[in-house]
Amino acid sequence: MKVLVIGGTNFIGKLLVPQLVKAGYDVTLLHRKNKHPYGKKVANLQADRNDPESLRKVLTNQRFETVFDNAYDFERGTTVHHVEATVSLMSDRLQRYIFMSSVAAYGDGLNHHEADALAPDDHPDPYVRNKAMSERMLFRMYHRHKLPVVTIRPPFIYGPGNPFYREQFFWDRLRDNRSIILPGDGRRLMQFAYVKDVVDSMLKVMDEPQAVGQAFNIANPRPVTQEELLNALAEA
Repeated sequence: MKVLVIGGTNFIGKLLVPQLVKAGYDVTLLHRKNKHPYGKKVANLQADRNDPESLRKVLTNQRFETVFDNAYDFERGTTVHHVEATVSLMSDRLQRYIFMSSVAAYGDGLNHHEADALAPDDHPDPYVRNKAMSERMLFRMYHRHKLPVVTIRPPFIYGPGNPFYREQFFWDRLRDNRSIILPGDGRRLMQFAYVKDVVDSMLKVMDEPQAVGQAFNIANPRPVTQEELLNALAEA
């Protein structure tokens, strides 16, 4: 099976790509650089997924059975139009289009089921808006054109190689014996997912027939308060 990973050199990709190679898949990476750290077993396509013409040049005549769409440009935003342009270049051999979304697509709160409404198109947060609109477009294409889409909605992802300054912030302050101030009373709930669990879930939906056309919230079984989080980090 030929697999395309869009955005596979950061955090999630660093676990996902080696797992795919180990499982024997024919893996191609699409990103903005002309090389990657995975060796000769992984092919390289250089393109900016936010530039449809750039994508067209490298994806025309390419054929993939599975696509992992993990890339999001936090500086410019990756909009529904960018995602739609990517999907339009996929061939009829496509068996799974796995889109990395977020629980942010709901707009607010943690207590959501997958069938809950996503944030509106005019939501003020561009990240929330882009993820929600992209998902709506993908599921429209599923219903109208049988696009074999699956979306993954994790909350905050933690684990080795996290490029976002989250848990490391607390450890740095703990190591420096600096005070840590909790907002409010420390009872605000937060939800997390371990990066390996997210990747395992992505691999499982590759060949699960009933996953097509579905969204999945991937997270630890229960949320924790900010105070519980801090205490767990301090203990670790």
